[in-house]
Amino acid sequence: MNALQPKGSSVTIEPGIDLTLPQPHELGYSVTASQLISATWEDKTHQLPVQLQVDVDKVILAGFSSWGTRILSLTYQDNQIDTDILTGLDQTLPQPEQILFNLMITLWPIDAWQQPLQAIGWYMVETNETRKIFDESDHAIIEITYQYPADAKPSDTQSDKLAKKVTFNHLTQGYKIKIQTLNSTIVNPPIKNE
Repeated sequence: MNALQPKGSSVTIEPGIDLTLPQPHELGYSVTASQLISATWEDKTHQLPVQLQVDVDKVILAGFSSWGTRILSLTYQDNQIDTDILTGLDQTLPQPEQILFNLMITLWPIDAWQQPLQAIGWYMVETNETRKIFDESDHAIIEITYQYPADAKPSDTQSDKLAKKVTFNHLTQGYKIKIQTLNSTIVNPPIKNE
């Protein structure tokens, strides 16, 4: 594995635009989840099983190969993103901090995103089944849809987003990600350290 590389608490979401991520506790609950991420770009689809763990002070993300080997990991804690990618795969895998941003923008509540997005002139519009992120020129950049199981009703609870299939469509960079939560354990709500 490559050495952990500190990244700060911001990710580059467009050329020249860095976005500061919300804090882990702003999710509003602690969770451990197994997810399957399918990413499609240039007419190719790649699958990445991931383990996501969020508690009051950190986010831990680990991605695995189809044969079960950990190929990437990320820890976001104390305003610092540390990443680790299996040697030789750093040019073929998406950057772990981009995976983190994609997961956080789908799960963290709109309130947690308002200030970071406003800082770059962007904003989010949300309904029960969609989220859209617009840039400073009111152009839609990202569209996220939440597909509810046939026997479930949409609810207002934030943790409900884990129960759905999520489609993340980056409208300007031309890629699509589908996130399916296979199982999850939620602890509601975390106690914030002061």
